[in-house]
Amino acid sequence: MVIFPKAKINLGLHVTEKRHDGFHNIETIFYPVGLSDALEIVVAEDGRKEDSLTVTGLPTGGNTENNLVIRAVNLLRGHYSFPVLKIHLHKIIPSGAGLGGGSSDAAFTIRAINKCFRLSVSSEMMRSYALELGSDCPFFIECLPSYATGRGEILRPVNEFLKGYYIVLVNPGISISTGKAYENCRPAIPEKSLPEIIKLPPSSWKDSLTNDFEDYVFRKHPQIGDIKRSLYNSGALYSSMSGSGSTVYGIFKEEPALPEKLKGLTVYRGIVE
Repeated sequence: MVIFPKAKINLGLHVTEKRHDGFHNIETIFYPVGLSDALEIVVAEDGRKEDSLTVTGLPTGGNTENNLVIRAVNLLRGHYSFPVLKIHLHKIIPSGAGLGGGSSDAAFTIRAINKCFRLSVSSEMMRSYALELGSDCPFFIECLPSYATGRGEILRPVNEFLKGYYIVLVNPGISISTGKAYENCRPAIPEKSLPEIIKLPPSSWKDSLTNDFEDYVFRKHPQIGDIKRSLYNSGALYSSMSGSGSTVYGIFKEEPALPEKLKGLTVYRGIVE
């Protein structure tokens, strides 16, 4: 089976409070985009007794034993029986970029194994397993535009309000520590909720749809803030950093003419379907 784990962007991201368990409660909208990895999962037929993972494409910043794909397989093996697997992951979504690539790979692995071997795991249970692997992993089980609260695992579907817009993802190749981003963020309850803001067109979001991590990340890496300004100068209706960075996206009415300095950093461009 070959599947294509999707990337996501965050439309607004508010850190609302620090939790007693060390995590943070957030408010955000997860929205899937067309950028995706490629994941091939087949039954090993060479007599091997352990699952194997080969990774090609972009670097993941870690070894295969700790990759979320293998961790997802091991998690399911603790509850269900299925054959030894040979897995090939081709990375196209940059790691540490605020696009949820690793989380998506893990969630899509859970989905694929459940489907391939008819394990009859419910969507609710798959989301529960996914949460053990990462706070944003449950979103990728259904992978539909969703308003997320709690750690990011409490999901409420929203309309596909970006359908037909043109989106550009720009990644400067800087890996941002999510932990450091949270350490430098001051939790607060926003004045206006995200579901209310997104009822308005993207052209009205600039001053109201905000990402709490931008202040810290832009101070530490001014070039990321420069990318956002360049996207606005290129005609973006709205632009923001996704997650804790470092990817910045721009939402346009139609395909833009980008300056040369952005073209080389663009990892995806296309119409939202």
